[in-house]
Amino acid sequence: MVHPDRDLVAEGVVDSRELLPALSELLGHLVWRAHARVALALAQELPAGVDVHAYAVLLILDSDVPHSQQELAEAAGVSRTTMTRVAGDLSARGLVERVRSPADRRSYALTRTAAGAAAAHDWQRHVGAMQDRLTAPFSADEQAELLDLLLRVVAPGLPTALLPALRGSIGFLVSRLHAVMHRDFLALLEPLGLEPRLFGALTAIASTEPVAQAELARLLGVSGARVVQIADALEEHGLIERRRDPADRRTSLLHLRPGADAVLAQARTVADAMNNRVAPLTAAETRRLSALLERFVTTL
Repeated sequence: MVHPDRDLVAEGVVDSRELLPALSELLGHLVWRAHARVALALAQELPAGVDVHAYAVLLILDSDVPHSQQELAEAAGVSRTTMTRVAGDLSARGLVERVRSPADRRSYALTRTAAGAAAAHDWQRHVGAMQDRLTAPFSADEQAELLDLLLRVVAPGLPTALLPALRGSIGFLVSRLHAVMHRDFLALLEPLGLEPRLFGALTAIASTEPVAQAELARLLGVSGARVVQIADALEEHGLIERRRDPADRRTSLLHLRPGADAVLAQARTVADAMNNRVAPLTAAETRRLSALLERFVTTL
């Protein structure tokens, strides 16, 4: 499941162009960083409390044909709970109408109101400007290539009827890809007792140790408070330890503990397998997607 973008911002994600070489090799990390950059940019463009999922719902509801909340949740790659929250927020703003689904009275179907259509038009203008800003370093051909690669990965999980409205939205496609990859990677890492965020941090520590918590936060693109939580979790798993910096006793340096290398190697095998199975892309296309995403997250 993907957290709503407003929660992503609240969790301490910061806008950073720094990318450690060891992390640039991980497609999952690149997708997460791209998703984070889109979320932070959207937070500046959309009204308070509106995230990419609410924006996507209004784009999808571009006709008089209602769509069920479950269908919309599947398209956005979020849980039913999150979609219920999104639908409730849009309904409270008068942007959608919720009615009981004729096919299943236990579920709701959504249609867009006239106010919702006007909001979608206004938001689309702002989001389009945001997308132009984020992709400014790309040529027109490169932008089209990035959209094509994202769409080919994401499209198999989307209802065909929903594709036209979302086809040109890099922000939505990146967020949707993040949702899918995070869900799958979380399940694959579970036997190792890791989560994607812990794997990324462990990868960074292994390539820079000893590393100060503040430096790790900069390399990961998260706040100092967020990296403290990550370091606490890694310490609880027995994978790292904190030691005082001899040159500055106020600073904690992070070191790998014995056995962490073996856990990291197992997790890296899982990550490599994920990199190699981004259906329906070939290995060369996956590398190209990684290269484009790396530029997307590091270019000013």
